[in-house]
Amino acid sequence: MEEVGEVARIMARTYGEQSFKKSETDKNLADEMADVLFVLICLANQTGINLDEALLNNLDKKTNRDAERHINNAKLS
Repeated sequence: MEEVGEVARIMARTYGEQSFKKSETDKNLADEMADVLFVLICLANQTGINLDEALLNNLDKKTNRDAERHINNAKLS
């Protein structure tokens, strides 16, 4: 959760209304995202979850469920 929080902090300060503190100027979004991915892979290995399979199933679910969702969204026209 700590790693996800670091990504969220960078996103809020880079793309949101918050600003960086002087001590935060060396933060690297790509590096923090890699930290999250590493921890996620470790958790999947520890719990016996096949992330390849889970991702493919999730993408399939979203593709079928949301096939026309954004096309019909007036806010995105």
